[in-house]
Amino acid sequence: MAYVEFTIEPFVEGSPGPHVTAAIDAARGHGAEVEIGPFGSSCTVGLDVVGAVVRSLTDAAFGNGASHVSVHVAREAPSAPPASPVPPVEDVA
Repeated sequence: MAYVEFTIEPFVEGSPGPHVTAAIDAARGHGAEVEIGPFGSSCTVGLDVVGAVVRSLTDAAFGNGASHVSVHVAREAPSAPPASPVPPVEDVA
């Protein structure tokens, strides 16, 4: 299995736009269950289709107005729990 993370820009919080939704739909077209996060999306796919998934989602993103696509592919999904949130910095007077 391969774990694919992708971020598509321009980024507009709460309004992903067709450049993002088309890329997500393209990945889903390969049978991927896409998890949509606040700054990017991810899915797990078979190694036999990972290249096709990456190509489809980048083609769909750029074909619908994306200015930048970042893709990270790992052989397996991360096994560590998510990092703890960083506590706010206290004001220094």
